[in-house]
Amino acid sequence: MNDYRDQYARLPETSGGPAGEPPALNPGDILRIARRRRWSIILGFAVVFAIAAAVALLLPPVYRASATILIEEQEIPADFVMATVTSFAEQRLQQINQRIMSTTRLLEVIERFDLYKQMRAKRTNEEVIEQMREDVKLRQISAEVMDRRTGQPTKATIAFSLAYQGKDSPATIQKVTNVLVSLFLEENLQVRERQTAETSKFLEDEMRRVQEELAQVEKRLSDFKELHINELPELLQLNIGQLSNTERAIERMEEQLRSQKTQEGYLQTQLANISPFLENTDRGQLRHLETELATLRSRFSEAHPDVIKTAGAVKALKAKIAGKARGGAVDPEEPDNPAYVTLSSQLSAAQSEFASLTNQIAEQKRVRERYEQRIEATPKVEREYRLIAAEQVSLKSKSDDLMHKVMEAKVAQGLEKGQKGERFTLIDPPQMPERPFKPNRMAIVLIGLVLGIGAGVGLAALREFGDRSVHDAATLADGTGWPVLGEIPVIVTRRDRQRVRVRRMVSVSATCLLIVAGLIVFHLWVMDLNVFWAKVNRRLPI
Repeated sequence: MNDYRDQYARLPETSGGPAGEPPALNPGDILRIARRRRWSIILGFAVVFAIAAAVALLLPPVYRASATILIEEQEIPADFVMATVTSFAEQRLQQINQRIMSTTRLLEVIERFDLYKQMRAKRTNEEVIEQMREDVKLRQISAEVMDRRTGQPTKATIAFSLAYQGKDSPATIQKVTNVLVSLFLEENLQVRERQTAETSKFLEDEMRRVQEELAQVEKRLSDFKELHINELPELLQLNIGQLSNTERAIERMEEQLRSQKTQEGYLQTQLANISPFLENTDRGQLRHLETELATLRSRFSEAHPDVIKTAGAVKALKAKIAGKARGGAVDPEEPDNPAYVTLSSQLSAAQSEFASLTNQIAEQKRVRERYEQRIEATPKVEREYRLIAAEQVSLKSKSDDLMHKVMEAKVAQGLEKGQKGERFTLIDPPQMPERPFKPNRMAIVLIGLVLGIGAGVGLAALREFGDRSVHDAATLADGTGWPVLGEIPVIVTRRDRQRVRVRRMVSVSATCLLIVAGLIVFHLWVMDLNVFWAKVNRRLPI
């Protein structure tokens, strides 16, 4: 038999079929090969499936808990109360997420719940915190909404989900998720309250600063008005009118002055032609003798008899008049001619009026000069005045605007304190996970099952095609070209039968164990058997 086997091994592989093609296998051949290589199939399947099952059982379960938080708009319409928090929900979510995912916050949570115990023993805090950041998932939930400003549909974030996954117990995962959700809700409230408070404080400080500047500008304006009270722009027309009135008054007074000057000259001429004393009185005679004496002295010397006689008469008359003056009768120097006295009084009045007009004209000219200076200085004063006034108006407008904004900020601050503004509302709190999020043990087992079958078939095929031995008479006859004279059947001994019974018992036991293990796996990782049976009863009419 060995000689035939060696001879068959030396035959070309193309024997029994067309050139270059292996002999075709029918279903019977495949079934015989499977029966013959069953232990190779079982061994390959068992090894791969065992490895897959071990991986599915040994991988630590990762649980996941998530919560959904709704972003609600403020209850009071924005037309009545405008919120001071103007950032978009997406931007605020990212800012809050960065604050919550900070090293300090996460380290507090890790130490509080004793997370990543094994990892902390082997790695640094930075690596542990980075791992937790990867385990925390923030997902925004968007929807099509109508934009009020443009009237066009747009995407807007209406909610977000926050999830945490880890290898700790389901209760711990739920607690950690609850803490993270609470941190998000509290941080949002704190951020909004802090922003509204900072906005109010900033506006109040700005309003106070503007009011101080306004007070300083108003004081400058008041001092400027006081300093240039007669040169202000609003007094320009008044100054021009007063200047015109003053010029007309000066012209009128100058006309009166010329008239008085003429009157004074006329009166002086009249007085020059009238004697202050009457002719039939002593003073009249004295005036006549003095005139005659002056004439004689101009013609004769002092020794001339006429001069001496006239001088004696003058002296005697003066003595007489002096005697009367000592008796208190009349003043010898006072004129007694009524016409002269009248003209003299008129001349004195005219001279007094002339002096008064002269003084009035000088005063009016000084007044005119002051008005001219005011009018000349008005453009310069107006420029400075308008600059200060414009600054005052600007600051006053800014102060009023800031005061209005401060009132709105106070109302918005009250809105946030009363939680009537935009807020986060927890609509789906984190639940305790009932089964692991990963690994998917059923998928691993199914993959192991498929790979195990492939490995068993591959091992059987490898052994079969690598084996050159002959297993039946027909193959031997086809390979050698010699007829087969006879076949010796397999001699089954008592020991062989006992071995077959043991193999059957092992196969049945293994099958039962696999069924039980499959039910346990299905019950633990897929679905509770009671739930499965209830679903089957609902679907099948029993």
